[in-house]
Order: sequence, then C-alpha cells, then structure tokens
Amino acid sequence: MGPLHGLKVIELGGQGPGPFGAMFLADLGAEVIRIDRPAEVGKAAGDPVLRRGRRSVAVDLKHPRGVAVAKALIDRTDVLIEGYRPGVTERLGLGPDVFTTSNPRLVYARMTGWGQDGPLARVAGHDVNYSALAGVIGAIGRPGTGPVIPINLIADFGGGGMLLAVGVLAALHSRAHTGKGQVVDVAMVDGAAALLGSFYAAAAMGLWTEPGTNPLDGGAYFYDTYETADGGHVAFGAIEPQFHRAMLETLGLDPADFAGQEDRTRWPARKKQIADVVRRRTRDEWVARFDGVDACFSPVLTLAEVPRHPHHVARGGFVEIDGLVQPAPAPRFGGTPAARPAGVAPTGGATRQVLAEHGFADADIEQLLASGAIGATPRKDSL
Repeated sequence: MGPLHGLKVIELGGQGPGPFGAMFLADLGAEVIRIDRPAEVGKAAGDPVLRRGRRSVAVDLKHPRGVAVAKALIDRTDVLIEGYRPGVTERLGLGPDVFTTSNPRLVYARMTGWGQDGPLARVAGHDVNYSALAGVIGAIGRPGTGPVIPINLIADFGGGGMLLAVGVLAALHSRAHTGKGQVVDVAMVDGAAALLGSFYAAAAMGLWTEPGTNPLDGGAYFYDTYETADGGHVAFGAIEPQFHRAMLETLGLDPADFAGQEDRTRWPARKKQIADVVRRRTRDEWVARFDGVDACFSPVLTLAEVPRHPHHVARGGFVEIDGLVQPAPAPRFGGTPAARPAGVAPTGGATRQVLAEHGFADADIEQLLASGAIGATPRKDSL
C-alpha cells in the first residue's frame, strides 16, 4: 500500500508542480482527493500522469455552499495542497487561519512560483521565469548559442513539485513531535536556486565560467554527448582516471595522447578528435562496443525508447496504466512497497462517494448539486 498509507491529502486542482507533488504522495500510498471545478465535469481530465492515483470531487469554490463543502473536507484531512497566487485562498475563505481551530494538525502546503511574499509574489510567471531568475537558464548553454531552456524540469518539477513533497513530509515529521501542523511556503524560484547550490559555490571560487566551457556542462571532452554515424548520440561521463582511460581505449585512442585531462585549453581540440571517432559508427554499434566496459558510457535514448531499455524492463521502471506507458512510483521501499497507481479518475467522479464518507446525507448532496455548489458525473461513472 506504500509508506504513506493512511495519510489523507486534499489537493485544490491546479496545473504542473502542485499536481506533480500530489501525484508523488499518491504514488507512495497517500489517499489524495482532488477538488476540481464543476464546469470541468465531463471534460478530459488533463495530464494522464500528473492526475493519476486520486479521486476527483467537483466543488465550486466561488459558491458559498461550495466553500463550506471544501472546508468540511479539509477539516478532516492531514494535508492541503494549493497552488494559487498569494491571497487567493484567503479571499475564498479557505486560508490557513480558517483551520487554526477546526484542524490545528493541518499541514497547509502552498505552491507558488515566487513565494508568499517579496516584490514578485503576485506577478505571473512560468518555469522559464523562475529558472531564469534563479540563474539556472543563464548557467546552461554552449559558447555562442545563448541560454538553453532545460524544459520545465527544474522549477516546475524538481524545484517545485518534488520540493513540495519534501516540505509536506518534513512538516508531518514535525507534527509527530509537536502535534501541530504548519504552513509550508514552497516557491519554485527557491527550489530552482537550491538545485543550483553547488554551482553558485563553484562560480564564487572561480571554478565555473562561461556556460558550455565547464567540466559538467559539456565543456569537457570526457563529459559530453557526441553524434554517431546514424544521427543518434552517445553520452560520456568519464571523469575519474580509470573511466577516462577505458573510454579512450574503447574508442581506439591512446590515453597517453590525452595526458593532462584537466587542462581546459586542450578540451576543444580533444573534443573534435573524439567527435570524429564517434561519428564513424552508429549509436548501437557503440553500445555493443562499450558493452561490459566500465567507462561511464550511455546511449542517448528517445522518450519512446526509454521504457524498452533492458535496465528499465528488469527493474519494472515503467508501468502501463489505461494504455499509457509511464514511470512507475519511485523511490522503492523494501518493507512498504507502493501499489500500482490507479489511472486518471473522471472529473467529479467521486463527488457523491467522498461527500458521503464525510458525513453528508444523500438529500444534502442532491441539494448541493441542484444549487451548483458541487458537480458530479452520472452515477454510473462514479468511483
């Protein structure tokens, strides 16, 4: 059932990092109920991975009776996840102070780009903006090409949703000792900066210079990707001397010609030399040649190829849910393994069931439906 079995989470429906954090908790066994808008009932449920593993309740948070329903659900949960701009839940009547007395153990996790305060707190933004201001985008690129956007992995997911999950678990640990919940202010710009921490230190010490000229950003010939004869690519991370030697020998190059591995002035010429060699064979030919060689070598796989790789297959790294192959829950637990995630529930599919579980009578539920405060799928679709 997963290590978080028994944990109850309410997620106020949003996009990107909030749903990723909620998915992460659900994957590990938490019971996550997502509050969606009644207007979304009957529509496609959105991202089939980020929305997996939880039930959906449709509640109009702009309707007074809808707010009362949401409050009743939150009063009986352990964790609330919300991803609105600062002040929105307060205006809705669902801010943290509302639950100080009714649910003092509540962990109130707030997911934003800029944080709950500061001059940018209420300014719109996306991953690219948070990553830019944290220095991530400015640190990635090749000489002469300008900054490179590392898709929205850094701020949205690593520095956002994953940081939210860590913050929630830390607050729950604190609650186990104090008996009190707390607000967790998760800002993507903070998380992105934290992920870049060691590079700030390297830059301050003069060890990190122009993007694309450093040891870990493709500047080094032994830590880069190279194009193969068939247009594919392979990746090397041969930093340590034994891996460096194995890489060169397997490429058919003399390690003696590559003495002075850390001499950056030699990197461009050596990179061209290795590129010329790698381009003589296809990607799969290099895979076969490096098979069994400890040289920190890997093929660069496409998204379609990844789930079929023997390593992922052997570990069960991907699962098929509702016809879609997607990453399995991670990390792995020896004593409380996570269950296979459920697919995406229909929006509003669990409205009646969840409200009944929280003490609402059938007649009350029907009145709420009639008033528009809540929405639900037809009974045959309910979960």
